[in-house]
Amino acid sequence: MKIITAIDSFKGSLNSVEAGEAIKSGILSVYPDAHVQIVPIADGGEGTVNALVTGMNGQEETLTITGPLNDSVNATYGILPESQTAIIEIAQASGLVLVPKAKRNPMHTTTYGVGELIKAAIQKGCRHFIIGLGGSATNDAGIGMLQALGFEFYNGANLPVGIGGHALNEIKSIKTTHALSELSECTFSIACDVVNPLYGRNGAAYIYGPQKGATPEIVSELDQGLINFSEIVKKERNLDVAQTPGAGAAGGLGYAFLSFLNAKLESGIDIIIRETKFKQHVKDADFVITGEGCLDHQTAMGKAPIGITKIAKQTNAKVIALAGNVSDDAVACNEAGIDAYFSIQPAPTTLKNAMKKEVAAKNIKNTTRQIFHLIKATKSTE
Repeated sequence: MKIITAIDSFKGSLNSVEAGEAIKSGILSVYPDAHVQIVPIADGGEGTVNALVTGMNGQEETLTITGPLNDSVNATYGILPESQTAIIEIAQASGLVLVPKAKRNPMHTTTYGVGELIKAAIQKGCRHFIIGLGGSATNDAGIGMLQALGFEFYNGANLPVGIGGHALNEIKSIKTTHALSELSECTFSIACDVVNPLYGRNGAAYIYGPQKGATPEIVSELDQGLINFSEIVKKERNLDVAQTPGAGAAGGLGYAFLSFLNAKLESGIDIIIRETKFKQHVKDADFVITGEGCLDHQTAMGKAPIGITKIAKQTNAKVIALAGNVSDDAVACNEAGIDAYFSIQPAPTTLKNAMKKEVAAKNIKNTTRQIFHLIKATKSTE
């Protein structure tokens, strides 16, 4: 019997590998001779670096860069030397978790550190990039990242603009003379699971600005800045991608990748499936065990477990999902292809206790054990 574990992290508790190890332990306690393969996965957000580095024998690099508040932070990214690939979670450089609530204001936060991570990876020989856009504290349309990569933005007095969302309204011209020449050799796969345009009522500022600390007045000013920047880009670069789905992701960072780095925006799980060669791993599997911290109707709308399920069903593998919490509307996951799903919680407890690594691992192991005892009993009656 061959079983693949391809489970997303239980955020704040177990990463993909740790959850996979607990599942493997539970399976082997019932089927000692089973072949259990752990394929770490993520959706492009938190855990992506760890999943790909672990699953593909990569390495992690940590360096001090410019954080969202223009201060110094330590950020970690991954490198897959064999394919000259860098994996970057932008939350490491410009994430909302790096900004105390009292200081959250996207007029001032910057993506400069994202550019520094890209530049550092280029200097280490990387030419292919996988970028996860989740969790940003910014609304600067990526100009900070671009500034770190050598692009220059000038105001009406032909002076360089500053950093942060407030600078967008000042931009009147763009210079690319000093942009890193190696960028022309690079490809960028951007994990982006939102479809917001750059500006407008469904754009970056209006939809995501408030959670980053923007007042209604700030939201309006940021939106005008995004419009201004897109008009300058349209005029000087002959590009009009502001309404492209995903351009508004991460405060407009998606737009910067599209407009300046010739990037491709893709579903995060699609990128992970491709890069980990998941289709090859699953082709002769009997079961695939997937899941995430919480299973609900949003899971069925294309999150990581459903991406895994779609591939598994192409080879007729049975798909079982595990989660810390299962909502009433998670039945949509069955309709999306998951054969059965289970909560790992054996009894009422506090969230704090449930999220302890040792508790979550034990619960996953025990739940998996019972699932495979049932499978074994069912097979014995066939």
